[in-house]
Amino acid sequence: MRIAHPLEREEAVAPDRALGALSAVECPGPGRESGASHDAPPPPRSLQDAGLSEEFVAGLVLKALHVRGATMGLDLVELLALPMSLLDAVLEGVQERRFVEVHSTQGPRRGEYVFRLTSAGRLRAREEMESCRYVGPAPVPFEDFCLWVERQAVHQVRISEGELRAVLHDVELPESVLDQVGPAINSGRSLFLHGGPGDGKTLLAERIARLFGDRYYVPHAVLVDDSVMVVYDPVVHRFGTTEALDTEAATHESPYPEATTNESTHPDATGPAESTSEVVSLETRQAIVRSIPRHDRRYVEARRPVVFTGGELLLEHLGLRWDPSGRMYQAPPQLKAAGGVLVVDDLGRQSMPVRDLLNRWIVPLEQGRDYLTPRSGRKIVVPFDCFVIFSTNLEPSSLADEAFLRRIHYKIELPSPERDEMERIFRACCEERDIPFDPSLVDYLYADVYADDTIAPRRCHPRDVLDHLTHLARYRGETGRLSRELLESACRSYFLAASQDSKKEC
Repeated sequence: MRIAHPLEREEAVAPDRALGALSAVECPGPGRESGASHDAPPPPRSLQDAGLSEEFVAGLVLKALHVRGATMGLDLVELLALPMSLLDAVLEGVQERRFVEVHSTQGPRRGEYVFRLTSAGRLRAREEMESCRYVGPAPVPFEDFCLWVERQAVHQVRISEGELRAVLHDVELPESVLDQVGPAINSGRSLFLHGGPGDGKTLLAERIARLFGDRYYVPHAVLVDDSVMVVYDPVVHRFGTTEALDTEAATHESPYPEATTNESTHPDATGPAESTSEVVSLETRQAIVRSIPRHDRRYVEARRPVVFTGGELLLEHLGLRWDPSGRMYQAPPQLKAAGGVLVVDDLGRQSMPVRDLLNRWIVPLEQGRDYLTPRSGRKIVVPFDCFVIFSTNLEPSSLADEAFLRRIHYKIELPSPERDEMERIFRACCEERDIPFDPSLVDYLYADVYADDTIAPRRCHPRDVLDHLTHLARYRGETGRLSRELLESACRSYFLAASQDSKKEC
């Protein structure tokens, strides 16, 4: 008995849809606390449904064979993330045009044929590579990308007080800060964190980002002005949404082979090249049947993204970036962060004037859309759908005028910690390092370090001072105790630089 490869099977989907329509199949799995159902992009049932021309897909096939050498049809299905029912006619077409020939077969269906390029096919593949060197999952139409960003809008995420406290269980923050952070997240709009250096702004932003762990579908690539724009980033778009999927993601960064822009170094296809495909065992086929996604495989099912930018951010990074060697676009950070969180850390430390950077965000923050310019010069409108967190240790009024600050609906100051809070942080840091805690050592900090107000208490001080102390104790061969002498030595080496910054900041 022959077991059909799951990629050959007809998949049960909703009726045919027009390009960019919103009909979808139900996505299994738990949702957020709000209980809202989640949809998935349905598998395309025709090239028109996929928003791609036969000529474009044929070019992807030729480039894939150019890079990989002789390849089975089902492996092309995996690489291009298109159903066999769509690729079948494309493969037949490139065969008829003498671009591709059958090298060998492993079964009666075209998906089990092993294809390789002919001499004419190699010439055509090189032409395709000169036009665009992208090889990977087929891109989705720009209109469909925009529609699915809007359908999975970040404002749909809802968190409870319990969820916020759980993710901040080991972070000491005033209750007044917690009471402001929760509503800011549920607004799905923007947040301005400001306070002294080392008071936990970056840490708070990172913890907030953890809350956006909802299921999200992001395309590998998008077709913009007849060019490919790469959106999927394995660093930003973590594969999977549950602990089980996290374990799986440790060995599988992406459900598909990585897109490539490199030329093939494969031997000439007319030589004795063997198939890169292996015979699939019955057990493997059955496992694939159980795990096959029910959504359009051009999209990756991932966690909602989190993108961090800092002092390296430049104004040109926020536009479409053209890769001249690959002849494709790279998505800007705000598009990679669509549906998730964009953290602009160390605001005011960029090499560009901060007002230029902030002015660039005024329209997106106000209108929820952004304007990008491809090489054609024609402006395109894209959704601006991410929860933006600006973080700075500078005075907000020195960075932005009232018009910009008005557009950031939540502005939260992280004040310097009170003494009892510093003692709790110190105690927790000692427990992490298996060092006995002595309250008199906190007394020393307030009596000798913070006394003249040139150095303000910061939440990072207990961690950093204890790190210095641990390094010194190892050097001296003293372990397992926290002495006044060690603490004084650690403070002398740490606060020498910190005091200069504090005099400027305080």
